[in-house]
Amino acid sequence: MAHRRDFFRVSLATTAAVGLSQVLSACGDGMSEANAATAPNPLTAKLKRLTSDSVWTLSRETKLNFMAYHPQGLCRVGDAFYLSTVEITTAPTRLDPPTEYDRTTGAGRGHVLKFDMNGNQQGDLIVGEGTVYHPGGMDFDGANLWVPAAEYRPNSQAILYKVDPAQLKATKLFTYRDHIGGLSRNTDRNTLHAVSWGSRRFYRFALDTAQAASSDAAVPPADLRKLNHAFYIDYQDNQYLGDDEMLYTGLTSFAATPNSNAFALGGFEIVNLETGLPTHQVPIKLYAPSRRPMTTNATWFEATATGIRAYFVPDDDTASMYVYDVVV
Repeated sequence: MAHRRDFFRVSLATTAAVGLSQVLSACGDGMSEANAATAPNPLTAKLKRLTSDSVWTLSRETKLNFMAYHPQGLCRVGDAFYLSTVEITTAPTRLDPPTEYDRTTGAGRGHVLKFDMNGNQQGDLIVGEGTVYHPGGMDFDGANLWVPAAEYRPNSQAILYKVDPAQLKATKLFTYRDHIGGLSRNTDRNTLHAVSWGSRRFYRFALDTAQAASSDAAVPPADLRKLNHAFYIDYQDNQYLGDDEMLYTGLTSFAATPNSNAFALGGFEIVNLETGLPTHQVPIKLYAPSRRPMTTNATWFEATATGIRAYFVPDDDTASMYVYDVVV
C-alpha cells in the first residue's frame, strides 16, 4: 500500500435495488453471513493449496465503461460488483521540512461504484468528508459492505462506514486517528479489522450488537494497534475467510538503486487475526498489459467447483476487470 500510495497517480445513476437473494449470494464463496459464521469456507482450503507454480488462466477481460479513478477494493454481490475508488482532484504535495505530516492532504472525492457483469455502471455512492476522501480496501460480509475513507497521507485520520449494497446507502460508524487503508468484518466475533497506511499496523474494533459503534474507537492508536511483522507485501485489499483468517492482497517493489527501475511483485497472504501472523503466502505472477501486478489495486476471490476464480482491477482511470481461474 505504501508503495502504491507514495506515488501521486504516476500513471495516474443511482443504484437499482438488489434482491435479498442476490445480496446474500456472495460472501467469500457465496455463503450467507449466517452460514459463513458456522461452516468452513471452502475458499480457504483451496487458497492454501496454491503455490508460486500454480497456473492461472485468463477467462475474461471486462472493460469498465466508466471512469474507474484509483481503485482500492472490490466485492461481488450476486451479479453486481462494487468498487471503492478515489477521484483525486488535487494531488498531495510533500512538505519540506515535514511537520506532523509528511505531505498536504490534497483534495478529491471517494466513491463506491456499482457495476454489472458487462462493466456498465449502475450506481455511485460518495463516501468521506472534507479532507477525508480516500477509500481503502473493503469487504462484504453477506449483508453489508465495510468501507474506510481516510486522508491521503499516513498517520492521519479516517471514517469507517457500513454500506447497504441494496440501497447503496452508507452509515457512518465512527472516526479514528490514523489512516485506515483496509477494512473487513470478522463475522465469527463481530469485530472490525483494519490496516494502516502500508499495512504496517493492525487494528481491531469490537462492534456492538447493532453493528453501529465500537468502544475501541475511543482508544488511542498507540494503545490499540498491533504491528504487522510480515513485510512480503503491503496490503491493498482484504477479504474475511472465516475461522479468524483474513485474505490480504497487495504488492511490493524492489530496485537495485534509488534511481533504477523498480520491479513490482504482487501476491496474497492469509493472516491469522489473533496472532497477526501469516499462515500462507503466495506470489501471484500475473501482470496487466500496463505491466502492473494484478494485485496492485482491487481484488475479489471465490471458490469454484474446480478451484478458484479471482477478479482483479489493477489499473487506474480507463480500466478493465480481469477474471482468472486456477485449478487446485
